[in-house]
Amino acid sequence: MIEKKKVLILTYYWPPSGGSGVQRWVKFVKYLRDFGWEPIIYTPSNPEFQEIDESLSQEIPPNLEILRQPIWEPYNLYKKFIRIDKNTRLKTGIVQEKASPSFAKKLSVWIRGNFFIPDARKFWIKPSVKFLSDYLRYNSIDVVVSNGTPHSLHLIGLGLKKKFNIPWLADFRDPWTNIDFFNDLMLTPLAKKKHLSLEKKVLTTADCVTVTTPGTKRNFLNDYPEANIEVITNGFDSDDFKNLSAEKDPKFVIAHIGVLTPSRNHPFFWDAIKELVGENPKFASQFCLRFIGSVDELILDEINNRELNSYVEILDYMPHVQILKELKKASVLLLKIRNSQNQNTIIPGKIFEYLAAERPIISIGPPGSDSDNILSSTKSGKTFFNRNKRELKAHIVELFNNFKNGSFDSNNRVLINKFSRIHLTKEMAQKLNSILK
Repeated sequence: MIEKKKVLILTYYWPPSGGSGVQRWVKFVKYLRDFGWEPIIYTPSNPEFQEIDESLSQEIPPNLEILRQPIWEPYNLYKKFIRIDKNTRLKTGIVQEKASPSFAKKLSVWIRGNFFIPDARKFWIKPSVKFLSDYLRYNSIDVVVSNGTPHSLHLIGLGLKKKFNIPWLADFRDPWTNIDFFNDLMLTPLAKKKHLSLEKKVLTTADCVTVTTPGTKRNFLNDYPEANIEVITNGFDSDDFKNLSAEKDPKFVIAHIGVLTPSRNHPFFWDAIKELVGENPKFASQFCLRFIGSVDELILDEINNRELNSYVEILDYMPHVQILKELKKASVLLLKIRNSQNQNTIIPGKIFEYLAAERPIISIGPPGSDSDNILSSTKSGKTFFNRNKRELKAHIVELFNNFKNGSFDSNNRVLINKFSRIHLTKEMAQKLNSILK
């Protein structure tokens, strides 16, 4: 039997963490052994998770070696500073999206941006490099992978690369200085220079950099043309949809999965829905707008101001398998792209499970974006922008008529296979093979 090569994976998010951040490498790890790689996980023993999902522990393959080390994070100090309960789970880290943030929150953002570089997990970098250096002296590892965000994980990878010259792949789930909230951190020129310096060291030192969208690759190469950058998108796991029983809802449900923040507010969408329920009694009698996940108060105000609250259902965060059932129950799936400077490069992770659920997708965002290209190439949905209210209304009516006729599946199975987790893991294994010394 051929001995498998070993890859040490540095990741902050690991079960029982829930949410989108954990999915990517849990799924890679699930299938890496099929392609000749034995994964070893390094993760904190006491992290600050946004969500808990115990069901994801079932995805971990047997006899997996997991290294855990404690981490110190400033979140309890932050919670005390802005006067919230210490047991409250932070939904979006230290930078909170609020219409009118308090002085304390503004100050905390300034502190986070200028003193916690690259992020609030910076205090784990040196202890991790020390711990893993001891581990590497007595254990054979072929490749190190750092999974960010948080980008502090990439600096652990950088430290190990410098000490051992071990092959290193830096996997970016999100951009660094090009991320949409970077300019909201109120950075001093010195702090911004530090971020850019660290970003450059990671991008130009790693043997390979993987990113999740073509736009992120383009942006990185514009700044660091010498970097070796490849795109491996997020995806869906076919296993998750096997034997998934979910009766279709008797109502015409447009469902959105995940956190809905002010940056995903598109007033023309709420206007279109308001006009439809006013103009079409049959539509109004069967329509439901369902949110699975937290919804910001600003969004709720937009809905209430249009007298649409009676059509809205809000379900709290639920285990991943239950979320997939909600996808299958819905008639239409709603994808809202953030209003930001890099909106053309955003591909939300949920889009791939939307594809696998085989329901038509309505995307609100820029046409020609990376997300729009996926919907177009897989014939899975349509994208609408701010000036397309009339077209949006007509499309919703068309989908509603299809729903009444019992024909609203997207039937895109063959076209989406390239986004399956097992196919993407094969691509990742090939990248790991390519950087072996």
